[in-house]
Amino acid sequence: MNQYEKQDFGENPIEVRESDHYEEEYVPGFVDKWDELIDWESRAKSEGDTIINILKERGVKKVLDVATGTGFNSVRLLEAGFDVVSADGSAEMLVKAFDNARDHGYLMRTVQADWRWMNKDIHDKFDAVICLGNSFTHLFDEDDRRKALAEFYTLLKHDGVLLLDQRNYDAILDDGYSSKHAHYYCGDTVSVYPEHVDEGLARFKYEFSDGSVYNLNMFPLRKDYTRQLLHEVGFQKINTLGDFQETYKEDEPDFFLHVAEKN
Repeated sequence: MNQYEKQDFGENPIEVRESDHYEEEYVPGFVDKWDELIDWESRAKSEGDTIINILKERGVKKVLDVATGTGFNSVRLLEAGFDVVSADGSAEMLVKAFDNARDHGYLMRTVQADWRWMNKDIHDKFDAVICLGNSFTHLFDEDDRRKALAEFYTLLKHDGVLLLDQRNYDAILDDGYSSKHAHYYCGDTVSVYPEHVDEGLARFKYEFSDGSVYNLNMFPLRKDYTRQLLHEVGFQKINTLGDFQETYKEDEPDFFLHVAEKN
């Protein structure tokens, strides 16, 4: 692995707890392997049309994908006929996403933007904002979380909806890690697990079939805390799904999906 592809967490990786560090974590080598981790075909099968249906039920037409990554959700929404703008803080991710969309026959409209100041770069209103793929947990500072959610809220039309997901960190913190990553990270050639967890950090390790290893440092959001933040920035009604299901036992889902309505 050359220097261009090497992540830098310094001498004490578990002390790296900064919202801005994600840009250094998504080095080109890791971005190139991200689709191997997701496995688009398997993820599309496991997810089904849940997100598409949630949006269609609400008459959504214009969508802002604020955590585009390599483009999985943006491309699926383009295929379903939505008008999509794709944003990400990582230029590396957006380049990959643009190429992936082109391979599927779509011209993706991309914007590199920081969630905390999105209205500087995006001057439009949307029926829906989506923040998926456990992305919101890159923010370590509560002020940053509030600022980002307020920006999402402002970018929505008066009756818009925010879809925001997260890992089930409650289960990881309270009971230990037992994910089968059957819904989001579906690649069967990749090993994903947290090598350190405390109330302020979940450091995940990603081991690929070619022997390469990468890490992500994320903040372990508890479900009720996230719901509280959404309420406090102004979202009136919040419904939380567990692995895309309405009913679930709290410790069972790998992921929660918050459907937050502005009305």
